[in-house]
Amino acid sequence: MITTQSEFRAALMDPQQPPPEGLRNPDGAQATKRFDVYRNNVAVSLTDALEAAFPVVHKLVGTDFFRAMAGVYLRAHPPKSPLMMFYGDDMPDFLAGFGPAQSVPYLPDVARLELALRHSYHAADATPVSPDALGQLPPDTLPHVTFTFAPSVRIIPSTFPLRDIWWSNTHGGDIAQGAQAALITRPEFDPTVDALTPRQAAVAQALMSSEPLGHALRHGGAGFDLGPLLGLLLARNAITSLKT
Repeated sequence: MITTQSEFRAALMDPQQPPPEGLRNPDGAQATKRFDVYRNNVAVSLTDALEAAFPVVHKLVGTDFFRAMAGVYLRAHPPKSPLMMFYGDDMPDFLAGFGPAQSVPYLPDVARLELALRHSYHAADATPVSPDALGQLPPDTLPHVTFTFAPSVRIIPSTFPLRDIWWSNTHGGDIAQGAQAALITRPEFDPTVDALTPRQAAVAQALMSSEPLGHALRHGGAGFDLGPLLGLLLARNAITSLKT
């Protein structure tokens, strides 16, 4: 009997399934023990990959919980690519619907942040604009300026103090009260995480969606001060071009 790839994959990811009928030992007997060892090794390797990809999630829930959760996850979401550096793309949505994790309500957002850090790290390089680029434009054109951002830039909004939760679990320190978005940039070799207020995040997301500056500022509400946000984006080499 010939075993198809789909049969092999299904059995590999489900410990309740018997080994595929087509897998045989040299003596012709079904390769049950050998397949069980291989299946276990695959599960351990994928779990290790998830631990490496989501270290703060791992820290927040503990090793036993994480490994049990990973066992459920990897069977529902087997790898789509041989590149393990991107394994776990479905983890935030999985956590949002995983009942035992609901006692840590910010866990999906932490996973989104950690996933974004990986994608930022592997994003293409880009040349930033000079810090005074906006100041060189005629004042009457400023409301119509659109921004282009480096491929490494990510914004993770949250109703929790997301950046501080991540920072406290990676570097230590206190956690602020209230909502806080995470701005991920890569000013040099490694990604950096900064805190944004909800209003700053809304304006930055509008700019990343190519809304002109004048329109984007409306998302910040009355009295919004663009200076701190713009200064941070320029300091982090997040902006690569300005168009009028």
